[in-house]
Amino acid sequence: MATVELRFSALPEHVRTARLVAAAVARRAGVDEAVLDEVRLAVGEACSRAVGLHQSHDITSPVKVALIEEEKQFSIEVGDEAPHAAPGGDTPGDAPDGDIEAEEDEMGLAVISGLVDDVEVTTGQNGGLIRMTWPTTPPVTALL
Repeated sequence: MATVELRFSALPEHVRTARLVAAAVARRAGVDEAVLDEVRLAVGEACSRAVGLHQSHDITSPVKVALIEEEKQFSIEVGDEAPHAAPGGDTPGDAPDGDIEAEEDEMGLAVISGLVDDVEVTTGQNGGLIRMTWPTTPPVTALL
């Protein structure tokens, strides 16, 4: 199992780099070429979400991205360190515009779910993680 880890400052201009790296590693891992646009878009959305959460909560730690190549699948994990509300609860320090942020967050997760069939989202007081997984095909070797 090979893993590439990427950490970047929570600035929107770094999201493009994360998208490009994710697509390159996905291609090398054997993700179908027809799916690479979905990988780029999903990673861009997940990273943009993490950047927004870090900025809105004044978190200076980097956004973390793990690109994980396994035997028959390729996974990308995008992690943030923003406190998330428990279901039905409030996040400490909620601002008056918290409803708008929550709607934007839900919209971003809906976009990711529309792009990726296998998505897991976990959240808690210490941050959140979005894990997206795609199937891979083994490399074809030519017989001589």
